[in-house]
Amino acid sequence: MAGKFRAVFFPIARQLKPVALLAAGLALAAVSACNTGSVLSLQPAVDVGAQTAAVPEYSSMQRLVPSNPDMMQAAYPRMDEPMSPVEQIPASEIDCRGELKRLGVTYTDVAPIHEGQCGIDYPVKVSAIGSVEMKPAATLTCNMAASFASWTRNELVPSARWRYFSGVRTIHQGSSYSCRNIAGEGVLSEHGKGNALDVMSIELNNGDDIDVRKPGLFAFRTRGFLNNVRADGCQYFTTVLGPGYNYDHRNHFHFDIKNRKSGYRACR
Repeated sequence: MAGKFRAVFFPIARQLKPVALLAAGLALAAVSACNTGSVLSLQPAVDVGAQTAAVPEYSSMQRLVPSNPDMMQAAYPRMDEPMSPVEQIPASEIDCRGELKRLGVTYTDVAPIHEGQCGIDYPVKVSAIGSVEMKPAATLTCNMAASFASWTRNELVPSARWRYFSGVRTIHQGSSYSCRNIAGEGVLSEHGKGNALDVMSIELNNGDDIDVRKPGLFAFRTRGFLNNVRADGCQYFTTVLGPGYNYDHRNHFHFDIKNRKSGYRACR
């Protein structure tokens, strides 16, 4: 077929202008390519398929959040599909975020967390309460974040100023959201709902770093401060457990807002 095409093409080519000749030459190249079956050269060098490994499905975004997320992974929709409609946040959650702003909380909204029986529908990640840093940032329900912020501003900071003549620089937390059961029991921990926070130490502006473990016999100021932490917390949380309660709480204070019947609070 190529021989017949050249027999027709070259007599005509002598009568064409250079531009037309070039176009005709390209047409010939296309015909030759089609005849050789060299179609693969038109495909991309790497076949990324329906989606790339680096761009997960938008519908799978909630699975990217680990049990105790210190680092969040970004999730984006596939470019060849429309973005799924965003679920409207309830009015109660909007009101709660307004309270966080009123309390001076620095936070970010993060992706919903669903891990079996654990999870948070509308989590927030708290990095500071006013000038008090939270290290590492704590992933919580908005209600737990608001309760903890209220306690920090109204009780913890004033108590530190009264006892140590210093403000609070940093709250060092050991666990916020974490999918697990209560130690030794088959009951889901409030950590698995985002309703709990464990405080390991409290760092003051004057450089003191107050470990919450049971203080020595003659550490009167520290003991008084930690007693205030425990007692005042019972006004804001339904559970306050700390050193002296049991071995599992020997090195931290556990605060949560577990919903109990008859308004019962466990402060030990």
